[in-house]
Amino acid sequence: MKTYQEIHYEVDSPSAIITLNRPEALNALTNNMMEELKHALAAAENDAAVVGIILTGEGRGFSAGMDMNSLDAQASGTKGTGAEFRKLDADPGDKSMGENFHIAFTYLMSIRKPIIAAVNGPCAGLGMSIALLCDMRFASENCKFITAFSQRGLIAEHGQSWILPRLIGPARALDMLWSSRRIGAEEAKEFGLVDRVLPHDELLDATKAYIKELADNCAPISLMVMKQQIYKHLNVSL
Repeated sequence: MKTYQEIHYEVDSPSAIITLNRPEALNALTNNMMEELKHALAAAENDAAVVGIILTGEGRGFSAGMDMNSLDAQASGTKGTGAEFRKLDADPGDKSMGENFHIAFTYLMSIRKPIIAAVNGPCAGLGMSIALLCDMRFASENCKFITAFSQRGLIAEHGQSWILPRLIGPARALDMLWSSRRIGAEEAKEFGLVDRVLPHDELLDATKAYIKELADNCAPISLMVMKQQIYKHLNVSL
């Protein structure tokens, strides 16, 4: 099994659990972490023992968004910060979904297996985009969602202007994007931003149990094709 520097990957059949693992930085994303995440997702997608994938964060939060040092490095044309940047040989997702589903993190929607974000705490910026592009979101009672862009003079980035109104409607999407206010677990559930709110200590086990229920009762090929249908049909007429 591949050894990663900034994520943790394990298979607890029928689940693969991918954990963003920079807790000292609230799992802020580096170039290296994003490359490792893509590689781990490809490994899970190609593992016959895996029916569903869980994406979560180590420590007290899911992800604070992009690491500011990595942003500075991108602006200056260098590779990044923290662990040495490594280009790993992995390209997950179904290419038949088309180019739109392979721009930045939209490839999450083209991965052929269910992906559930287990949002265990603060989830901001690019970290929030990743959670939104997963198929479902199970949230700890401690979770907080923060778009963060308007307070930095930015626009809605990383696909949020496309996915957010589809999940919660235009008005609520604009409220979140304009105000950059913190949305807690119960409000996120009311909005439709998350599918389940769970006690913090039960979050991961409950997410695993959901995937086990799918594995026990559903045909994996049905799950795969239904996922393709749902995302493809967001972009086509009836």
